Amino acid sequence: MASRKLLMGLTAGRRLRSRTRQLFWPANLPEATTSRSLAAAATAAQQSGGLPAALLFSSRTISSTRPATQSAGDAPGPSALDHKLVMPEDEFHKLADETIHDLLEKLEVEYGDSIQMDGFDIDYGNQVLTLRLGDLGTYVVNKQTPNRQIWLSSPVSGPSRFDWDASTDGWIYKRTGANLVQLLEKEIGELCGTPVELS
Repeated sequence: MASRKLLMGLTAGRRLRSRTRQLFWPANLPEATTSRSLAAAATAAQQSGGLPAALLFSSRTISSTRPATQSAGDAPGPSALDHKLVMPEDEFHKLADETIHDLLEKLEVEYGDSIQMDGFDIDYGNQVLTLRLGDLGTYVVNKQTPNRQIWLSSPVSGPSRFDWDASTDGWIYKRTGANLVQLLEKEIGELCGTPVELS
């Protein structure tokens, strides 16, 4: 906004009207959705006699991403927290600690010696559970107290945020409906080539 006011202050009325149409007329500009397509759009604008600087002022190119479209099978993303409905912190810690410690115990005791893999390591420190599977990747499970969630970083499915679901007595990823323990069993079993039972 400040640069637009500066531009207006530096140009005369008639010149301003012709320049404004040239700079701010988005219909003549290609839509750019990535930095690579932004560069291509700038080149196209320059070749067609327009100014590449016009791309900076186009409302079409200020955001580098298109609005996400939701497929029929996707659940809506997380919404703002209603603090009246948030689980009490002590209950959250009890449930989350129990889940993470159960995962740690199962992985260390039942699979720590049986899975033969270079770089296999299980570590728990600072309330973060880390499972290293050598070249296959690393899992990280940790608590996020303000959100009352358990977060998972997976080399297979990426980041996920799990909320406690009392009806299923488990941690559920709202976007996919996946259960934390079942997801870990499936992914780790597939990566290690052996069935894994964590529940």
